[in-house]
Amino acid sequence: MAKIIIPTPLRKFTDNQPSVETQSDTVLGSIQALTDKFPELKQHVFDEQGNIRSFVRIYVGDEDIKSLNNEQTEVKEDTTISIIPAIAGGVSL
Repeated sequence: MAKIIIPTPLRKFTDNQPSVETQSDTVLGSIQALTDKFPELKQHVFDEQGNIRSFVRIYVGDEDIKSLNNEQTEVKEDTTISIIPAIAGGVSL
């Protein structure tokens, strides 16, 4: 099973679990399995068309899936997937 690391801001939607294991052959399937298990998380990861939101980055190990095979990146049993939401804020000078 692949392990998905849940970022702190999204843990309130996963019963405060820091990681969740899923079973799938692709990153997309793994993320869909995660949101099937925790439906409230879905709107924060997927847009209305069912695509991963543009401001959410997904990593397999240390690699952004954009530099691999995007959502179709292969997942193995020992794969670690990280969800990295965009961080906004700062001070206007």
